[in-house]
Amino acid sequence: MPFERILRWALVVIAIAGLTAGILARATNRSDLADLAWELGTAPVIGGLAVSIVRDFLGGRLGVDAIALLSMSAALALGQPLAGAVVALMYSGGNVLEDIAIARAERDLRSLVDRAPRQAHRKTGEQIEEVPIEAVSVGEELLVKAGEIVPVDGIVSSASANIDESAVTGEPIPVEKTRGSAVLSGSLNAGETFELTVTAPAGESTYAGIVRMVTAAQTAKAPFVRLADRFALILLPVTLVLAFVAWRISGDLTRSLAVLVAATPCPLILAAPVAFIAGVAQSARRGILAKGGGALEALARAHTVLFDKTGTLTVGGARLLSVEVAPGEDPDEVLTLGASLEQASHHVLAKAVVAAAVDRGLKLKPPKHVKEAMGSGVSGLIDGRQVSAGSLEMLLSHAELSPWELRAMRRASWRSALIVFVAVNGRPIGALLLADELRTDTPRAIRLLRDAGIARIVMVTGDRAAAAQAIGAALDLDAVLADRVPSDKVEAVRTEQRLHPTIMVGDGINDAPALAAADIGVALGARGASASSEAADVVILADRLDRVGEAIIIAQRARRIALQSIFVGMGLSLAAMVAGTVGWLDPVPAAIVQEVIDVAVILNALRALTPALGRAGPHITAEQGLILHHDHQTLFKDLDRLRKIVDALDDATPESAAVLIRAAQRIVQSSVVMHERKDEDSVYPKLAEVLRDRHGLSAMSRAHREILHLARLLARIVEDLPSEKVDRYLVRDAQRVIEAIETLVRMHTAQEEDIYEAVAAQAA
Repeated sequence: MPFERILRWALVVIAIAGLTAGILARATNRSDLADLAWELGTAPVIGGLAVSIVRDFLGGRLGVDAIALLSMSAALALGQPLAGAVVALMYSGGNVLEDIAIARAERDLRSLVDRAPRQAHRKTGEQIEEVPIEAVSVGEELLVKAGEIVPVDGIVSSASANIDESAVTGEPIPVEKTRGSAVLSGSLNAGETFELTVTAPAGESTYAGIVRMVTAAQTAKAPFVRLADRFALILLPVTLVLAFVAWRISGDLTRSLAVLVAATPCPLILAAPVAFIAGVAQSARRGILAKGGGALEALARAHTVLFDKTGTLTVGGARLLSVEVAPGEDPDEVLTLGASLEQASHHVLAKAVVAAAVDRGLKLKPPKHVKEAMGSGVSGLIDGRQVSAGSLEMLLSHAELSPWELRAMRRASWRSALIVFVAVNGRPIGALLLADELRTDTPRAIRLLRDAGIARIVMVTGDRAAAAQAIGAALDLDAVLADRVPSDKVEAVRTEQRLHPTIMVGDGINDAPALAAADIGVALGARGASASSEAADVVILADRLDRVGEAIIIAQRARRIALQSIFVGMGLSLAAMVAGTVGWLDPVPAAIVQEVIDVAVILNALRALTPALGRAGPHITAEQGLILHHDHQTLFKDLDRLRKIVDALDDATPESAAVLIRAAQRIVQSSVVMHERKDEDSVYPKLAEVLRDRHGLSAMSRAHREILHLARLLARIVEDLPSEKVDRYLVRDAQRVIEAIETLVRMHTAQEEDIYEAVAAQAA
């Protein structure tokens, strides 16, 4: 491949030098030297093109290159070297344009094998030696240090291991492996050093198998047929027929040459490449790296999109979903104690707990005398109290669980979440629910794909069915395929490919084979996923999923512009060919006419450089777009308080229930109602100006009215509290209304965040 690129650059340099030298010679009235320079500048291009055509023909392909070869050869044979030199420059220049885009893409990517481990720590007796992974044999003992990638497949031979398999299987939460559990190569040791017994040599391990699948998928992928080549199959026979007719009418081969020169396929040679390379440049401004115009051209024809889940549709790691508390406990206190203790933990989930506490503005305390039991939890002293955080087995010594503990475990199960209990002096006071969650821009990304005409969206993931189905339902996807290993993902891609052009979007090593097999593979490369980036045709450099939809929209616009340029150019060329056939155009005027057509085609194709998503009308600044997020964070804290009240009403006495219901009503009136009215009165009018052509806000206003209606119902319940006996039915009614408000406001706020995200992106 490097040799071919060097050759293409050499040919374009020769063509430029020949054309320039000929023009200078002609300017000094040395026509003989001018013709010689043009011939010398054209002949190497003809030679290189002839070799390329023969190779393509043997591979079953014939396209626009054949017309270029015919026109250049005829120009030299019939004594019109200037026309040949111009065509040579146009042809070789078009190829170089494509190479520039591809080379730029390759400079920004790392090789798939860069991540592959090359050394292993082999244990021989009491000694540890570093050896190449090829020298490792089945049955040998290896030492895998903290933070290292597992070099080969094996089983855990030490007490336990904490393994992050997200890059290989798609499971977002690190897995605790006990003695005898299987570990896949390519996984990350997220815990302490452990011992591994080798079960497969390096060449037969999981990571090596993924590399082989990527190579096989890229080799098996059908060669892409360029847009210009498809139109060339029409232009080539028409050109030959008209050239033959011109010769039969006049008996003069010069007239046939005029037809060939007028038919020089520069609109085909340049229109599509220039439009798509311009689209590549426009994409790059949005953080979308397409590996050449061919990738963008294929992107424009997509019908189906397959998504990986972990790290693609979701954030790809544990995030705090909620804090469940025992009766009378404060969620902030539970999180503060848990996060303070986790500061000293090496567990991969510890960072998520600490980050959640910091995001909420909680002040963490330094733990003392910390002890960590790998795989179960951590304990230590905080302000003189013995605090523990970890698994149920570690903290709960009693056999029977309390109602709130059962409720916390039930909610964790419903949400496919990992649960971390927090205890003080041996008494559990709360639990932290952590799980993977949707990226904030995922809903907008799905909507953009629908707007772009994508008819089918499928999620294919190695994660569990329950977690996958929950995400699929939230996004209204057309299908969800769970528990898929890399080979299953490849088969899913090929199944969809049999029906329609298919895009695969992913970010991990386990996605690389499917990315390579798809018509177009799109990798999220912002987090350094070298395997997927190498296998993909398009890489999203910004950490934004909605760029996938933008890439398709940009590609579709570039394709429309390319088609416009081709149709207009071919139409004008056909008119010039007819004029040449009847003798109205000689070869030189035909060449001039053709050059005018070429300039018009190029200028039109360059329109693809302009933003594809730009719209006339009012806009907002990026700062104003971010301000639209005004007080959602404060609102979320109040919603957490409402959820706590809902839970507390389960076991409340009539007197305490009345106090809780009044507290909920105060929160609703002072926070929720004021927030919704402010949105309706001041925020939505601004949004309507900016988004009136793309978004309907009537449904959002309808949600406001429903929230205010529920707030009025709660106010009526509170008004009746002093005059009525607070029985369990009244408590239940209040509980239902409060829960409905909390649920509806959360959903409504998520929809608002989606719209604000779109506005901020547009402003950016």
